[in-house]
Amino acid sequence: MKQNKYDDSGFFAKYSEMPRSVGGLEAAGEWNELRSMLPELRGKRVLDLGCGFGWHCRYVREQGAASVVGIDLSENMLSRAREMTDDAQIQYRRMAIEDADFAANEFDLVLSSLALHYVADFTAVCRSVRHCLKPGGSFVLSVEHPVFTALAAQDWCYNETREKLHWPLDRYHEEGPRTARFLDEDVVKYHRTLATYLNTLHGNGFQLAELSELKPTQQQLEQHPAWQEEVRRPMFLLLSAVKG
Repeated sequence: MKQNKYDDSGFFAKYSEMPRSVGGLEAAGEWNELRSMLPELRGKRVLDLGCGFGWHCRYVREQGAASVVGIDLSENMLSRAREMTDDAQIQYRRMAIEDADFAANEFDLVLSSLALHYVADFTAVCRSVRHCLKPGGSFVLSVEHPVFTALAAQDWCYNETREKLHWPLDRYHEEGPRTARFLDEDVVKYHRTLATYLNTLHGNGFQLAELSELKPTQQQLEQHPAWQEEVRRPMFLLLSAVKG
């Protein structure tokens, strides 16, 4: 199933008002951790799966990447990315992640930020990424954590005064689609276990380099008191793997 909610004008307008849409990478709570997992970028050829507004594309070029291709299914996303980009070495292409078909060994780095939990077949993505990565190339990705995606409600259990009691976990080993609410709209996300993420990477020729479940630092908690609840359950899973 290839979703394209972002070309719905109402949904896109609400997405465009989100802090990370306005403030870019520095407004994304997981960015510092994801950035630390990226390899040396100078001279590298980079592919961004689900590039959105192109924040990561522009960042890697600022760090010396030789060229970047960003793909996204949404024309609204790509139009915004093009408006914000003035760089001939960044190409934006309208393409679903599921349809990505690039030459063998074309890229040194493939990255994807919070997009692959919208894709049903993670195995197919790993095969495609392995094909287009050169030997020793890196695959760095972030997704919503399986503890977060297991239940479609993606919400806390509350008491009668709406105090957050705990995060519910159920149906964890029942992988597949979940119809969740995001920006007051129904969106389909695909739940898969942590074991599935790791074993699928391994089974497709990748060696795990680093894994993060994004525990906020004390400094982040002091700067963003609302992030205190992120200590209670993981929201994001970040992985860095290398093509063997």
